Amino acid sequence: MKIAIASGKGGTGKTTLATNLAFYMAESESVVLADLDVEEPNSGLFVQGRLHHRETTYKMIPVWNKDLCTHGGNCQTVCNFNAVLAMPRSVMVFPELCHGCFACSELCPTGSLPMTTKPMGELKHLKTGALDFIEGKLMIGEEQAVPLIKQTLAYIKRGFPENIVKILDAPPGTSCPVIEVTKDADLVILVTEPTPFGFHDLKLAVDTVRHLEKRFTVVLNRFGIGDDKVTRYCEEEGIDLIARIPNSRKIAEIYSAGGLLYQEVTEVRDAVKSVVAYIHNHSIGQES
Repeated sequence: MKIAIASGKGGTGKTTLATNLAFYMAESESVVLADLDVEEPNSGLFVQGRLHHRETTYKMIPVWNKDLCTHGGNCQTVCNFNAVLAMPRSVMVFPELCHGCFACSELCPTGSLPMTTKPMGELKHLKTGALDFIEGKLMIGEEQAVPLIKQTLAYIKRGFPENIVKILDAPPGTSCPVIEVTKDADLVILVTEPTPFGFHDLKLAVDTVRHLEKRFTVVLNRFGIGDDKVTRYCEEEGIDLIARIPNSRKIAEIYSAGGLLYQEVTEVRDAVKSVVAYIHNHSIGQES
């Protein structure tokens, strides 16, 4: 069972929901919480656990071999990401732009662009009680999030059975990293806030998950500020708005201190319980 927590923009409360949902469910069953916002993971700020595994992650990039190159220029032609620049007397490779697709290497007739490994980040696995926490984190300067997200998801797939609950804290937005996290999820929970920015980006996120044909629902964070456009939009579109987390100073203080909200704020505990009830009532992940 894979549940992706996503949002159209950052700062809406994805991590708040993901961490509180994970710890709450881990009180009664085994749960995996994965922070896949690899450019800026912060779920780990709420997890104090025993280190189980840590590894450096790598991506594959081409390296130019000038002794074999005949300067045909095919490498630049087949690269869709502008990561290879073929000049009259040399070839430049830009590792930060490379997606590791092997096209330039495989289609070079002289084999002058062999692939090699390059460190791109770190994968860390902590254990605490019934909760396994896994975090992927890019090195500073690395721009390609998708390869590390794929490796982190592969680590989870190898290490845990299909029927265990996996809560995936996705990157914000609607681009490739979000799609990589959500494309195989059984449920996508879109977290938003009742502000003009929140409403605008929620609609983008809804368009994305509908295009992916994913089951999804909405949780409204900071309820009490802004207006009711998100609520009316969900009603008009037939979208389940399954929980509201209130806006309060107490919540902000607990969150900023690294505390779990559901343990101290009744309204947050009720919201998390509503999410769990929705998951169980709709038998998420049990259809197949």
